[in-house]
Parts: sequence; structure tokens; C-alpha cells
Amino acid sequence: MKLWDKGFSTDKKIDHFTVGIDRELDLLLAKYDVVASKAHAKMLGKVGLITNDESNALIKELDKIANCIEDGLFTIEDDFEDMHSKIEFLLTEKLGDTGKKIHMARSRNDQVLVAMQLYLKNELTEIKNEVKTLFDLLLDLAEKHHAVLLPGYTHLQIAMPSSFGLWFSAYAESLVDDLHFVNAAYKIADQNPLGSAAGYGSSFPIDRTFTTSAMGFETLKFNVVAAQMGRGKVEKATAFGISSVAATLSKLAMDICLYMSQNFHFISFPDELTTGSSIMPHKKNPDVFELIRAKCNKIQAVPNQLTLITNNLPSGYHRDLQLVKEIIVPAIQDIKACLELMHFSLKEIKVNTAILDDPKYDYLFSVDTLNELVNSGMPFRDAYKKMGGEIEAGTFKPKKDIKHVHEGSLGNLCLEEIKKKMEKVLT
Repeated sequence: MKLWDKGFSTDKKIDHFTVGIDRELDLLLAKYDVVASKAHAKMLGKVGLITNDESNALIKELDKIANCIEDGLFTIEDDFEDMHSKIEFLLTEKLGDTGKKIHMARSRNDQVLVAMQLYLKNELTEIKNEVKTLFDLLLDLAEKHHAVLLPGYTHLQIAMPSSFGLWFSAYAESLVDDLHFVNAAYKIADQNPLGSAAGYGSSFPIDRTFTTSAMGFETLKFNVVAAQMGRGKVEKATAFGISSVAATLSKLAMDICLYMSQNFHFISFPDELTTGSSIMPHKKNPDVFELIRAKCNKIQAVPNQLTLITNNLPSGYHRDLQLVKEIIVPAIQDIKACLELMHFSLKEIKVNTAILDDPKYDYLFSVDTLNELVNSGMPFRDAYKKMGGEIEAGTFKPKKDIKHVHEGSLGNLCLEEIKKKMEKVLT
């Protein structure tokens, strides 16, 4: 069954190629198509395009379909092109001609637009919640290990003293930045496109303000052509949001892989969170973090993928846009899985509290030792040359009783201020 069926069949090869994996993806989107169809049915009754009895009957059957979806019993057989055709078939099977009226004043184009935007709103909200959960853990770890020093690096060379408090809270504050991008994507998705039909509106006297309120959108996408032009754009905005989160997770995963190495030995995890080697019995591999790194790097390519599909399309609908669904939906599932696994694993992290006992880290304190000379009255450039000479001669004696007090330093992490940032971005 096809919504555009005119009584003749399409070649099976064409069917297979054009449908692609839509049926599989539509199983995730079907409940949102039902939400939109309920709002549409209510509106049709409100404006008198169908009777109140017909509207109520459609809503009742749509509720049954929603329950079927919730219970995992909804399927889209090969006889159907997509979720829209299957849902309309079920309505017609139960209600006869009344079921056929559900498609009045809409198109499959605005159906998929509104279902996708409802889906993206929900998924972006879940991603924000997952980010907040990881954020809270990172700040808890920063507080717990705030006084434990570890080496800071520039160019992967030993640089200056850092701390686990700085390291954990750095990633927490970075997540705040990422949520600004996620919020921007949500704002774009929170505009109702239903009623734009095939992209040029409808001659039926529909009430788009009513459906906007009924589905919980903040506002309308008023211009019907702009609504259709949003296809691909809203997915790309979402891709930028999740790719920002992915960039933070990828960097954190890379740090963890380095810090778990025997050459660093800054952190460790219980055996059950690592994997072994088929031939080397000593191995404890950070596979979960390597996969988070790889998946998050893959996610960061998604905005470019969507750009290459959509960037030279003129206004109006084009079948190219079908492909954006099969790119953005798996990417969303991947970022959620990465957030969950990062939180699950980091709960069990163990930090090495004696890292800086190794004399190779003495040079970490060269800047603090130099600054002590400056504080005693020596000009900075003279102190720098003196310190350089001592290091070259091997006579350098580090001053390890350091005191960093400015905002955001290892002695003043500003965790409460970072929490307030997160609270603000979540409101």
C-alpha cells in the first residue's frame, strides 16, 4: 500500500531502492506520527472538515495504535511503504471511509517533517538529561579528588602541575558549552511544520495554531515553503549539537586511554570494565573508551554528511531528503549510548594519588619555582634565565609547596560557579 497509489504497480527494484531502510527507521518514529495524527484529527473536527464523531473515532483508534507501538507490537510489513501508509491502513480497516479522511489537508511531506521534529525534540531532551547526569558525576569526582595532583602537558611534553580536580571539572564545564548547541537545535525543531502539506499549504481552512498547541510546539513554522526547507536543516542543526557533545566525549576518552597506559599509570578501572588479549595474558585494554572515541569521531562527520546531501537542493521537496533520516537517527542512538557508557564506566575510576613522587615530574614545578624568585624581587626575565641554567646544569631544586588561588586554578576550582552555568543552560 502506498499513499500515492493510483492503481498501478511500481517495479519491485524501484520499490526496494526508493524505500531503503525507511520501514526500520519508521518503527522509531511511528509514535510521533500518531501524536501528529491525533492533533490533526482533532483539528479537522474543530474546523468542521469532519464530524466530531469521526474525529473522536479517529482519535480512539490512534490511541489503540499508540498502545500497540508502546507494547512493541507495531510492525511495518513489506506490503507497506512506510509508517504513514501502515497507520492509515489500520484506521481504514477499523473505520472504513472515516479512516480514509485522516489524510485530508496534509501530505506525506509534512507528516514526516512533524514526526521527525517531535522525535528530535524528545531525543534532544534525553541527550540533555544524559549530559547532565555525566556532568554531575564529573563534578563529584572533581570534588572528591580535588587535591590529587597529576602532570599537565603541552605538546605531550611535561608542562605544569594539574590536578584531577581540574581534569574532571574541565570536561564538566565543556559539556555546558555543548548544551548551548543542543539548545539551539531544540529551538529549531520546536516549530510546527504540520499544515505545510507538500510545501505549498492547502486550500482547506485548517487551523495550524491549534495543532501547534496540541502537539506542544513553541511556535509555528509559518511560511509553508520555509517549513519544507526545514527538512534536512533541522537534522543538521541536531547533528551540530550532538557533534559538539561527541567532541568532548572523544577527547575525554582519548585522555583515559592515555592515562590508563602503563607509561602514564594515572588511572585504572576494575577488570570487568576492560578487555583482554587472545595471546597476551597481562593485557587490560580500554576497549570501551576506544569505541567511544571512534563512535564520537564518526558522529562529528555527520554535519558534513548532511551538508553534502542537502547543500545544492533548490526549494521544495526532493527525494534526496529521505537519506537524512538514515544518517541522523543512528547518530542520535550512538551519542546516547556513548554518554551512558562513559557515565557507567567513570563511576568506577580509580586515581593514582602518588603520580608526582616520580622524579621525572620535578620539572613540572619550574614555573612555580621561577615565580617564587620573581615574588622575592628578581625581574622575570632574569629569573627565567637563572632557572633555565639550573635545569641545564642539573642543579634544579623544585618548589613543590605550590599555591594557586585565582579563579579556575587547581587551588580554586569554582565548582559552584560551574554548576550555576549548567543550571542556567538547562532552564
